[in-house]
Parts: sequence; structure tokens; C-alpha cells
Amino acid sequence: MLVTMIGVSCAGLASGACFADFGRQVTCVDKDGVRIEALRRGEIAIFGPGLFDLVDANTWQGRAQFATDNPAQDRA
Repeated sequence: MLVTMIGVSCAGLASGACFADFGRQVTCVDKDGVRIEALRRGEIAIFGPGLFDLVDANTWQGRAQFATDNPAQDRA
């Protein structure tokens, strides 16, 4: 199952990470390119117990990815 989370603030990022940890392919989309680039580098600006580990593990395993709502920006 493919899941798209729109918005990667507190709820969106945590939900996306959990869906990915359940084995789903998740794309987290946000209009803030700076936030997406930070997530791609493994930097998480919000705190949640275990959130960093969930995002890190699922990104590394290829189940979680991050994109902007601008496809041209994603290719750059």
C-alpha cells in the first residue's frame, strides 16, 4: 500500500513514520522545501519520543521518502 502524508509538521511526520514502520511505502509531502531538505539529511526539528529512530530507520530501509509539492524542486 502506498501512503502520502501531506504536511510534515508534528502529526504528519509522526503518522508517516508509523505507517512506514508498519511496512507501508510512505511519501511525506510539504510545501516547505527547507524542511524537506532537512528531513532528507536526517535532521528533525520536532521532538517526539522515538521519532528520530522511526524516521531514520524507515528512511534508510527505503519505506519513507520526502518530497515537496513542486516536482521541479525535487529534481534539483
